[in-house]
Amino acid sequence: MKAAAFDYVKPKALHEALSLLEEAGEDARLIAGGQTLLATLNMRLSEPSVLIDITDIAELKGISVVGNNLRIGALVTHTEIEDSELVAKNAPLLKAAAPHIAHRAIRNLGTWGGSLAYGDPAAEWPACSLTLGATMIIHGPSGERRVSAKDFFIDLYTTSLEPDEILVATEIPLASKQEVFYFHELARRHGDYAVAGLAAVAQKQGDVLTNCAFTFFSVGATPVMATAAQDLVDGKKLNDELIAQAVAAARNEIEAIADITNSAEAKQHLIGVLLERGLKHMAA
Repeated sequence: MKAAAFDYVKPKALHEALSLLEEAGEDARLIAGGQTLLATLNMRLSEPSVLIDITDIAELKGISVVGNNLRIGALVTHTEIEDSELVAKNAPLLKAAAPHIAHRAIRNLGTWGGSLAYGDPAAEWPACSLTLGATMIIHGPSGERRVSAKDFFIDLYTTSLEPDEILVATEIPLASKQEVFYFHELARRHGDYAVAGLAAVAQKQGDVLTNCAFTFFSVGATPVMATAAQDLVDGKKLNDELIAQAVAAARNEIEAIADITNSAEAKQHLIGVLLERGLKHMAA
């Protein structure tokens, strides 16, 4: 099957793209890496009247440190994040997560902003952005607005991004010297979508973790933060008993959802497996 007919435009500036979006309304689609959109076009799951190619817009590119934040442009590719020294130093969780994303060919083209805007609950970047307390920088007809990651992901493939808005960049607080992290996902094969995954960070002093953030992905309709486990661990001396309590708390709090190949019970079990591994890793 081939895509239905559509118009194609390639603006050079952000304001041009916003004008085109406003003019076309909900019949328009943005394209950057196109790793998801092209497939949906060819299967006619998406039939836009106009495709707006944003890959030439400079305002959406680049990785930089701005004040106390790491700024990642929406057009930055997965490979650029994987290879960036700024990311490795200031957001090492992202460096650890990047190799898990699909395969090299997809990482070379797929974009940070595209993954966030799509809101796939099995994707790595939404979970990482929630764990790291990221802020989404969004431009629309009314100007700029900022949305925290915890408010950005609303439901399955649904974010707070409006049809006439563009995700421009994301700002992430710089990692401190005391920050420890853990990222792992369980998949049938490397490059497959995760059956379940965990992105976690904390501040470590001795064998005590504080400011804990544990986010599971591919277990619900959105990335899910294990707040009960975080509160249980925060500020306490880590030992086997506390880890077991945290695992039980996470399993009790998070209600996993089955997918086409894995049961809810299996995912519920893996939540505990991943958290136990993550806590032992960060405590080591």
